[in-house]
Amino acid sequence: MKKNLILIGGGHAHMTALENISRFVEKGYKVTVIGPSFYHYYSGMGPGMLGGTYTPSDIRFATRDVVCKQGGLFVKDYVTRIDPAAKTVQIAGGQSLAYDVLSVNAGSYVSMQDVPENAENIYPVKPIEKLMEAAEKLKILFKRKKAVVTIVGGGPSSAEVAGNIWQLAKQTKQNMPEIKILAGSRFMARFPESVRCRVSSILKTRGIRIFENGYVEKVTAESVLMASGELLSTDFTFLASGVKPSKIFEASGLPVGPDKGMLVNRYLQSVKYPDIFGGGDCISFKDRPLDKVGVYAVRQNPVLLNNLFAQLEGTPLQGFNPGPEYLLIFNLGANHGVLKKRGIVFSGKTAFWIKDYIDTKFMKKFQAIEKTL
Repeated sequence: MKKNLILIGGGHAHMTALENISRFVEKGYKVTVIGPSFYHYYSGMGPGMLGGTYTPSDIRFATRDVVCKQGGLFVKDYVTRIDPAAKTVQIAGGQSLAYDVLSVNAGSYVSMQDVPENAENIYPVKPIEKLMEAAEKLKILFKRKKAVVTIVGGGPSSAEVAGNIWQLAKQTKQNMPEIKILAGSRFMARFPESVRCRVSSILKTRGIRIFENGYVEKVTAESVLMASGELLSTDFTFLASGVKPSKIFEASGLPVGPDKGMLVNRYLQSVKYPDIFGGGDCISFKDRPLDKVGVYAVRQNPVLLNNLFAQLEGTPLQGFNPGPEYLLIFNLGANHGVLKKRGIVFSGKTAFWIKDYIDTKFMKKFQAIEKTL
């Protein structure tokens, strides 16, 4: 009887496994990939898509086509629960799928708690594909009036979104908006002063205002209520208040880490259920906390591929080493970036060009898979 391999999500950590589905199939394994979209959008280029530097097709990978052309099965749906005892995955459509080995790359989300339902002008920064819709609405808004655009959150996402909204408005050549970042008590708090100053300087030079005088209590279509009681008017709001791992693991009773991500050992394997693996933003690495950045998901690719085969075939597992400090570059729009690598920090067009080169090369590598199958 064929063994079943199920991959939840087509994100960064699963790219190499997706590229090698034909190898699993040739060995007699059945491969099923479950995802909410036929495409996977690369989050590192999402702000650039919002600003108009990239088109949607520049930053996406045709997950369904890659899976199906290699003999795998693609199921467009959301996973609601994993039953590790029965070794099944429950999807929103009601179907239950059995697995022998499971790998989860379900990503992360931005909480929309206390946001009115059907609010057409409030967008989380994830999922990335929603930024396409937001960009089109902003273009219409900028032509109609001098709008107030608010970004809730004080991290890198808020900086990149703000900078690229400014770029989008400049390209629209209509009314320039008032852009506000509500950053809590400190903007870019976990970064060195050398990085904070450069990011703040670029944004402030463009007239983007950064508020560090309190936290947001509630968001509505027309206003943002601060914890202090102050009410700020807004026409369009982005929520960039930090990402959280998928809710699947808590709903399934799997062991989770402090951030509620699936707790995995050095083999990227559930600490309790050896047939479940995972990577990317949705896991909590037991050995040490990992930042929610794509570079770790990319580094996890070969380890996950090796260990999925190993678990299916009963061969030794490979440990994951997070590696050295990663290169960090923020895209602040208008072909400007801020780069940090160890003690080196600089900003300007060169920083953006380096990011653009790395990101474009990464996408072209995996987009090429679609054309060679």
